[in-house]
Order: sequence, then structure tokens, then C-alpha cells
Amino acid sequence: MDPEPDAKRNIDRDMQGKIYLVGGAVRDELLELPVNERDWVVVGSSVEEMLAAGFRQIDADFPVFLHPQTGEEYALARRETKTGVGYRGFVIDASPEVTLLEDLQRRDLTINAMARDEGGKLIDPFGGQADLAEGRLRHITPAFAEDPLRILRVARFAAKLGGHGFRLAHATHRLMKQMVAEGAVAEWLPQRTGREMTKALVCEQPWRFFEVLQACDALARVAPSLALAMEAAGHTNGKRVSSLEALQRASVASEKAVIRFAALFLQTEDAPEMLETGLAPGTEAIALLGAARNAWRVLQEALDAKAWLELFQMLRAWHRGGLFEQVLQVLRAQPGMLQRAELFRTAREAALSIDSNALMARGYKGPELGQALARERWQAIDEVLKGSASA
Repeated sequence: MDPEPDAKRNIDRDMQGKIYLVGGAVRDELLELPVNERDWVVVGSSVEEMLAAGFRQIDADFPVFLHPQTGEEYALARRETKTGVGYRGFVIDASPEVTLLEDLQRRDLTINAMARDEGGKLIDPFGGQADLAEGRLRHITPAFAEDPLRILRVARFAAKLGGHGFRLAHATHRLMKQMVAEGAVAEWLPQRTGREMTKALVCEQPWRFFEVLQACDALARVAPSLALAMEAAGHTNGKRVSSLEALQRASVASEKAVIRFAALFLQTEDAPEMLETGLAPGTEAIALLGAARNAWRVLQEALDAKAWLELFQMLRAWHRGGLFEQVLQVLRAQPGMLQRAELFRTAREAALSIDSNALMARGYKGPELGQALARERWQAIDEVLKGSASA
């Protein structure tokens, strides 16, 4: 483990409880992946002691704290008993008597239920290390079904680790499918669902998130049009519908969630509802999707220089970077669209080559300059389109 600053060591030493590194940091270290954040569990301590040591409690209803020096999360070991619906429908016991084993047992997957003690020793009571070696996403106990959000988390881990060969254990898939059949997804809150989807979109294989949800019949809750398209196409992992192909291509070109989102939903009708319910990654993603859909429509129609000029103006294409480049990435990701997207880029470059300074040198100014600029840009676009049509 990395050496800790003296200030952190002193604070941790002053606490009476034992401290363990847990969860994703242990998993990713064993997978030799970058460890971006570290979470800790404290066994044998109390809220009062954590506050006295300088920790700041994040939420009064949960025993999770921020370290005063590092800002890392420290949680008291806890038991959870299901008493109601939603992610807050649990009674929490975070008393000093709760053991590390009890805390690890309440987690979702075996690969997330490992810990390291202060000496660096691995603690793996549920076979997480073996599941890492086998590339298996496996739940720990039937209590997995008590939290419907775990369906989304497992789908996200499939997106995160799919490139490393990870697949769902059959028993976990069956349990998730049973949860959906029993109506568990009705407990999903749009904001929490959208947060998991946005995290999945920036993973190495984001399409796996949607494939896993479809396989357990939960995708219709998130994206009903996409779910219908996948069902109609008889979608399998070996044969992706065009929307998931677009997501796969966009993922190669860009790491941005908004571009991947727009590429995925360009040819579906899901996005407006996602914005209304809070499922979408944000208004930027919806704005990009709207612009890309408009461009998609224009490019699918006849090669009309006037329509293309108006489209370039709408996309603020006379400025390098920004909306035009994002829309171009979305269009290039669509199956069968690469050639037309390249023509789109070439026509824009031809329009950009018109020099307004040269027009001013020819005596144009004021409104006449704008009219001449638009006319010559139209001619440049028209020449590109005619050249393409005759090729």
C-alpha cells in the first residue's frame, strides 16, 4: 500500500477502531488497474469517536465520513436490515460490535467484498480473488435482492470490466431476472438510475451496461425504445443493433459521456423522456442529441447546398471545435454513415476556406459583406456536393 502522510497516520492512530481498505481499491489493485479512489471501513468505533477525531459526516442518516486530511471516505462497519422500499428502506446498525465480515457480507459482488488490513494482508471471505481470476461477477448472498439498484451496479461493472473478460455468473443473472419479474425495478429513482448509466457510459465497454439490462428484462425501464429495438432484432452479444454499434464506435472515438449518449440514442425515441425524468447525463447531452438528429435528417435527404449551409449556421460550424465537431463524431459513429459524414466535413472545410478579408478587399462591407460571404459559402458547398454526386 502507498505510504500515508504523517498527518493521516496520526489521525488514524488516534482512533480506537481497526481500519481496513475495502471495495474497489482492493479489486482494482488486484486487477492491476489504476486505483482512483480509496474507501475505508472502521470496525469497533462510533460516530462520536469519528467526529472527535475530526472526520466530517456526509449524511446524518449514514455512518460515512470524510477524512479531515485526505478527503477519503471512511465508513463505520454496519449491518443493514431491509424494512421498506428504496435505497433508504434499511435499518442500519453501525455499533462497535459489528464485525468486518458482517460489513463485507452486505456488499453486492464478491469482487467488491475484499479488504486489506493495516499491514496489507488480503481478507477475502467470499472468494472474490478467485472470481477475479475467472472473470466472474457473482453475488454474495440472496440478500443481494433486497436492493434493486444492485441490478444497475452489476450492469455497470459489466461495462467497466467487460474488456477484461468479465461476465455474469449464471446464478446472479437468474436472480436479477427474478428481481425484475417481481417488480423490483419500480423502486429505481430516475436520478440514481441516470447516475449509474452516466458512469457506465464512460466505461471501457459501455454497451455491456445495456446488454446486461436487456438480458434480465430491465432495459425497458431505462430506455424502452432501445429495448424494443433489441428485442425485435433478436439481439445477442454477437449481433448488436445499430444503436449499440454506434455506441461502440463512438466509444473508440471519444471518452465523453455526452457524445456516447447521443450516438447511442440518435435513432431511438428515448432521450426526451430521459431529460424529463433526470435519466440523461444532462442538458448538454440532450442539446447535442437534438443537433445531431437535425443533422442526421438533413444528411439523409437530397444533397441540397442551401439546407447544408443552414445546418452549418445552426451548428456554429464557422468556429473550430465545439458543437460541429461533436455532431460530426456522433454521425461518424452511425453504421453506414461514415461516407456521408466525411462529405459533411469536407463541405464545411470548403465553406470555411472562403476568406472574408478577401471579400472586404473586393469592396464588400456591412450587410453586403454578410450576403457575399453566405453566397460564396453556398457555392463552395454546392461544388463539393455536385462533385460527390458525379463521382
